[in-house]
Amino acid sequence: MGLIRDLAAGPIGIDTVAFIYFIEEHPTFLRLVEPIFAGIDRGRWEGVTSSLTLLETLVVPYRTGNQALAERYEAILTRSRGLRLVGLDLAVLRAASQLRATFPIKTPDALQMAAALSAGCTTFVTNDRHLPDVPGLRILLLRNYLKP
Repeated sequence: MGLIRDLAAGPIGIDTVAFIYFIEEHPTFLRLVEPIFAGIDRGRWEGVTSSLTLLETLVVPYRTGNQALAERYEAILTRSRGLRLVGLDLAVLRAASQLRATFPIKTPDALQMAAALSAGCTTFVTNDRHLPDVPGLRILLLRNYLKP
């Protein structure tokens, strides 16, 4: 599979949407993200996301009263083997600010990318086609790996 081949050997930055596709078993994108999470679980890669992912994934389950889904998101994001949740400390916040000052990028995206860079990631898995090219971080768009 092309996506797996394109992942770097080091830690992989993972945007919120990939967790949503995986946990909620998205009919189109699950087949792309499932091997990534399986590889993380087996120790092939370290997955990295910011703590913002926890906030973003819990909103809809809380809004709809789906406590089981909220608990599943929290368990996967906070207790999964091979997955690191990067806190939004001063260094990450400063780096995100620098990204926003340099590139046309929204705050949540800047926080996710800054967290990935702070953890030594050289690839970032997302489906956000509006992310800029940031030196040192290769953006892998899931939609680009769908077969026509």
